[in-house]
Amino acid sequence: MIFLSRLLLLLIASAAALPAQKIRIGLIGLDTSHVIAFTSLLNEEQNPSHIPGATVTAAYRGGSLDIPSSINRVSGFTKTLTEKYGVRIYDNIPDMCKQVDAILLTSLDGRTHLEQVKPVLAAGKPVFIDKPLAGSLKEAVKIFQLAKKAGVPCFSSSSLRWHTGVMEVANADAGDIRSVISYGPALSEPHHPSLFWYGIHATESLFTVMGPGCQSVVATETKNTIVVTGKWKDDRIGILHGIRNGKTSFKVTAFGTKAIVEQASGGNYAPMLREIVKFFQTGKPPVRADTTLELYAFMEAADESIRRGGTPISLPEYLRNNGWPR
Repeated sequence: MIFLSRLLLLLIASAAALPAQKIRIGLIGLDTSHVIAFTSLLNEEQNPSHIPGATVTAAYRGGSLDIPSSINRVSGFTKTLTEKYGVRIYDNIPDMCKQVDAILLTSLDGRTHLEQVKPVLAAGKPVFIDKPLAGSLKEAVKIFQLAKKAGVPCFSSSSLRWHTGVMEVANADAGDIRSVISYGPALSEPHHPSLFWYGIHATESLFTVMGPGCQSVVATETKNTIVVTGKWKDDRIGILHGIRNGKTSFKVTAFGTKAIVEQASGGNYAPMLREIVKFFQTGKPPVRADTTLELYAFMEAADESIRRGGTPISLPEYLRNNGWPR
């Protein structure tokens, strides 16, 4: 009996000493530079910003014929992934899902995400959906509803939510925040709501500092600029200044009762990927669906306000009309 007890303790100690098995990640959509950047951080242990715990092992090409910046890049990124990283390419998503533990849905075209995520949810694989979450708010709502019904963890975010400079502003001791201005490039793409394509980044920074609770949106634009003003439920104001033409950069500034805090540094993909790997390990999304959908409602309602000549759009009502009650 003593011998068996000692043997059991030795086996437990040996198991504890073994390294945790890496999560096998599958990519869906090889038409964005993100697939190379993410794979480099996850697979290259010599990378100074290496993220341990997961590795990209499989991929599905994807690509959208009516977006040149999508379809024209699939072959090159596929070549790099297979030749440099040994990633196996699958002809369909269900077959790939059988060989991996988690999914990075990276397709450049948000319109493809709803259909592409369905076999992932059917397979029960946790999924991070790269920006833009979908091709419309209504489709974004549907994705989260399907994920909830399937009981599969799912989230989406821009990497700017975890940029060092943005986090420094969000966590600064500025007193009560009265207003925030976030600016950045806002190039649009004709198949998506105008801010979904690139304005998502500055919008994510805005919501990272402001938090949820936006009640109404007013927007105006010219060929060079789009400005969106959101009014939050506690009389705070959040302003997005999207740059369509000219010199571009990212910055967020918070106006508090104790201090005005300006973003002083940038960031990279590594902090977001750390959150994604942790999410794959725990099944707990770091960003709530409510927050993400409010953010997308903010962007889509901006287009609606412009169509109506600058009329304020109620965000809770806009979300309800698109299937997400608040």
